[in-house]
Amino acid sequence: MRLYPKLTLALIALACACAALPSVAFAKEGARAAPNIIVIMTDDQGYADVGFNGCKDIPTPNMDRIATGGVVFTAGYAPFTVCAPSRAGFLTGRYPQRFGFERNTAWQPGNPTTGLAAQETTLAAALRPAGYKSGAIGKWHLGAHENFHPLNRGFDEFYGHLGGGHCYFPEELTIQHTKEARNEPDSYRTWISRGFEPVRTERYLTEEFTREALDFVRRQKDNPFFLYLAYNAPHAPLQAPAEEIAKFAHIKNEKRRTYAAMVSVVDRGVGQLLDLLDELKLTDNTLVVFTVDNGGSVGAIAANNGKLRGEKGSPFEGGFRVPLAIRWPGNFPAGATFEQPVSSLDVFATIAAANKIPAHPERPLDGVDLLPYVNGKKTGAPHERIYLRMFDSGAYAMREGDFKIVQPKKAGAPALFHLAKDISERTDLCTQDAERFTAMQATYQLWNAQLIEPVFPGLDMREWQKAETPAKPKTTSTPPQE
Repeated sequence: MRLYPKLTLALIALACACAALPSVAFAKEGARAAPNIIVIMTDDQGYADVGFNGCKDIPTPNMDRIATGGVVFTAGYAPFTVCAPSRAGFLTGRYPQRFGFERNTAWQPGNPTTGLAAQETTLAAALRPAGYKSGAIGKWHLGAHENFHPLNRGFDEFYGHLGGGHCYFPEELTIQHTKEARNEPDSYRTWISRGFEPVRTERYLTEEFTREALDFVRRQKDNPFFLYLAYNAPHAPLQAPAEEIAKFAHIKNEKRRTYAAMVSVVDRGVGQLLDLLDELKLTDNTLVVFTVDNGGSVGAIAANNGKLRGEKGSPFEGGFRVPLAIRWPGNFPAGATFEQPVSSLDVFATIAAANKIPAHPERPLDGVDLLPYVNGKKTGAPHERIYLRMFDSGAYAMREGDFKIVQPKKAGAPALFHLAKDISERTDLCTQDAERFTAMQATYQLWNAQLIEPVFPGLDMREWQKAETPAKPKTTSTPPQE
């Protein structure tokens, strides 16, 4: 049973067009064109691990509040299948392969070349001329060198960690300064940074990030603001307070029990943030996005991608089809679902359109303004195609309408699937529909020809696994709340 009223956009459009009925307007009188913006991004959470996508064993009532008050995009795609390239795409509104960001960044705080290319404009930088104050809280992962620091990429405030993952309990954060971390495992144990300065934390890290998000909104309530709240949960290592894990005793799988607790603490933080918007009377003037950076990590943290094939790192649907819900009162219809393919790249484009921010002529956005599609002013699909290229493995994918081609790896055989009939990508149609398959392959190659090769070496997987796999998931109590 879905947790929000199912409302089809076709019916909304019909109601708007019906002359016998009173005029229906999605933009309320006096609604501000340029809203406050909150992006809530979780890390490696499964497609089916939110209530609005059918999750049964992990309640997510607050993530679902965003869905209930806005639009659920059932075919929302991340720009990439792993963390760093996906975030680079999200924050620039462009496929990261266009500027050579196609690998997870290695922990190299002394390397000025491993990170988000200087010529690319982040959403925070684009919003600054419009008077926005921007804060980044949580995971960064777009380069550890000072050149790539959030405060040097358009953000006014930063509270978080620069690397790809982090330990969650304050007693495990034993390395004070970023530059003292010699490798990937070390980076998981650094103090949290406030701006450029290390600070000692007192709480379970997810709760720390929620606290900072609440403080940011309170301080910026009288200014237009952009909050990028990038929780590192439920990314490995699997760590949660014992009392939170105990709430999920009904889940027999130990990994998933801890994972559920991690998701639950995030959801509670989302609720606190939404409650604060209500309290400050900011709800009607705030665009709120909930999404995930890439497909759920099934093997490492027991995420659930439902019927989708594959997981994080895969060109199949489970690798980059993600939960996506957007609430924008007076603009996005409440309780609606949108089933055409969209991309989280569209968030940048939608916000840019609301603020009348022109795209750079040499670096056009790959995203699309979603507003006219969800309010019925435009019909059809926002994107003709959704693309993916994974340079190192030779994998790629392209969705065109309901059809999708997949090259699972360099040496593998490509396949064609009809997603509307085969969401799990089990029946290869490339032989029986050879003409379509050939045409789609040619179209993909035209896009591929626009891209460049990766511009920096990627993360050593052995170091990554060492950092993410502690001997046993830690389960301690959190310190008392203030």
